[in-house]
Amino acid sequence: MNSFLRKNFIVIIAFAVMAAFLIAAAQGMEKKDFVITLLRGLAVGSITFLVASGFSLIFGLLDVLNLAHGTLFMIGAYIGWTVVVRPDTFVDLLTPLALIASGFALGDVYPLLASRIRLGSSMRRILPWALILVSLLIFWRILPRYPIAIWDVENYGQSPVTFAFMADSGTRLPVLPAAFTEVTMSSALIGLLLASIVIAFGISLFDTSPRTVKLTWKNFIWFAVALIVAIVGVVFNNAMTDYLFGLNSNWLFFVAVVVATLSGVVLGGLMEATLIRPLYSRPIYQLMLTLGMSAIGIEMVRAIWGRPEFVMSKPEFFNGGGEACPATNFADWWANHCSTILFLDGRVRVYNEIFIPLVGLVVLVSIWILLQRTRLGMIIRAGVQDREMVEALGINIRRVFTMVFALGVGLAALGGVLAAPSSGLSNAMGESLFLNALIALAIGGLTNYPGAALGSVIVGMIQQFIIKYGQIGIPIPFTDIVFKPTPPLVPASTVMLMVIILLILPNGLLGKKE
Repeated sequence: MNSFLRKNFIVIIAFAVMAAFLIAAAQGMEKKDFVITLLRGLAVGSITFLVASGFSLIFGLLDVLNLAHGTLFMIGAYIGWTVVVRPDTFVDLLTPLALIASGFALGDVYPLLASRIRLGSSMRRILPWALILVSLLIFWRILPRYPIAIWDVENYGQSPVTFAFMADSGTRLPVLPAAFTEVTMSSALIGLLLASIVIAFGISLFDTSPRTVKLTWKNFIWFAVALIVAIVGVVFNNAMTDYLFGLNSNWLFFVAVVVATLSGVVLGGLMEATLIRPLYSRPIYQLMLTLGMSAIGIEMVRAIWGRPEFVMSKPEFFNGGGEACPATNFADWWANHCSTILFLDGRVRVYNEIFIPLVGLVVLVSIWILLQRTRLGMIIRAGVQDREMVEALGINIRRVFTMVFALGVGLAALGGVLAAPSSGLSNAMGESLFLNALIALAIGGLTNYPGAALGSVIVGMIQQFIIKYGQIGIPIPFTDIVFKPTPPLVPASTVMLMVIILLILPNGLLGKKE
C-alpha cells in the first residue's frame, strides 16, 4: 500500500486537486448548470484528446514534432463534410487518389530496384530530381482535366456554404455528373499510375542508408488494394454515387467517419515515408517542414472549400425533434432520437456531451491495449529503445514507424470529423485546437499517452467552467463584487495552469524523466 502511494503520489494529488476544484465550482452554480458544464468540459476534452493523443504517439515513439497536426485535424473535418454533403465528389476523387497512393505502396520494392542501377555519383544526385520533375509534369497534364463533380467557391449559389446550408435543412441541391472529355479514361488512369510510381521511386532515392530487402507477395498487398479501389471507383462510379446519395444520414455519417480516418492514415503514411523519414536525424528540419506543411494545408483548404465558415449536419440518430423532445430518459431518446435529453432539469446535447466523450473513452482504451497488450505494441516500444536490435530480428522497423505516424494522423482526422457537426468548419479550427492539445500535453506529460487524456480533460474542464462563470459571475467573498471572467481569460486560464504545473513538475503530471 505504501509503495503504491509513493509510486502514484503525483496522480493522487492531481485527482485530489481536480476534485477540490469541482467541489468549489459546484458551490457557485445550480446543480443542472454544474452537470451540463461538466459534460461540456468532457466533450471538449475528448476532442482535444484525439488530437493530443496522436501528437503524443508520434512524438513519444518517433521523436517527431509534427506541427501540421492541427491542420490534419481540420482536413479530416472537411473530408468528412465532403462525404456527407457531396458524395459524388468523394466517389469521383476515389480513383485518382488511389492511383496516386499506389506508387508509394511499393516502398519496399524501390531499394532493390535502386541497387540494380549503376550510375555515377553526379548522376545519382540528378536522377531523383529528374524523376520528380517528370512525374509532376504528368500530374499537371492530367489532374486539371480529370472529371470531378465539385462545387464552385466563386459562385455563392454553388459554394460549399450553400450546399452545407441546404443539407442542414434536409434538402440537397441538384448536381451534374462529370465525364471524361479532355482526356481519355485509359490515358488518365495509366498516366496517374505511372506518375505515382515515378515520383515515389524518385523520392526513395534520397534515402541512401543501406537496406536489406527480401521481396515477398506481402510487399505488393497495398499496391494491389490501391489498384482495386481505383478500378472499383471507375467501374461503379455512378452506382456508388446513387447509393451514397440514397443512404440514411446515420450510415452516411458512419461512412464519413471511416473515410476521414482512413484518409488521415493514408496521408500520415505518405508524409512519414516521403518527407519525415529522411529527416529523423535532423529535428530542426522536421520542425520547419511540418510548419510549412501546415501553412500549405491551410491554403489548400481555402482554395478547395473556400474561406467562409459553414456547418455539417448531425446524423438523424442525434438530431431528432418534435413534441416528444427533449427526451426525459434514454428510452424516450432511443425511440425519438432527440437531439437533447433532460438530466437534472438541464438539457444535455446527446451528440456533443454523451456520444463524443464515449468515443474518446473507446479510443483511449483501444490505443492503450494496442501499445501494452499486443505484439505490435511490443515491437513499437522495443524499436524506440533499440532500433538496430529489432531490425536484426528481421522486423521492418521502418514500416512499423510509418504505421505509428499514420495512426497518429488518423486519430487527428477522426477528431476533426467528429468535431465538425458540433463546432462547424472553419480554416482556423485546426490551429486553435492544436494549441489546446499542446497545452494538454504539457500539463499531462508530453510523451505520456494517459497523460494526454488527463491533460485534455483538465483543459476542457477549465475552459468550460471559465465560460460558464463568465455568464453567472463569481461572487468575491466579503464584498458585493461579482467577477465575470471575460472571453480572453478562457485560453489564458489554461496557459496559466500549464505554467504553474511546469514550474512544479517540469515533465508534467504523468511525465517521466528521460
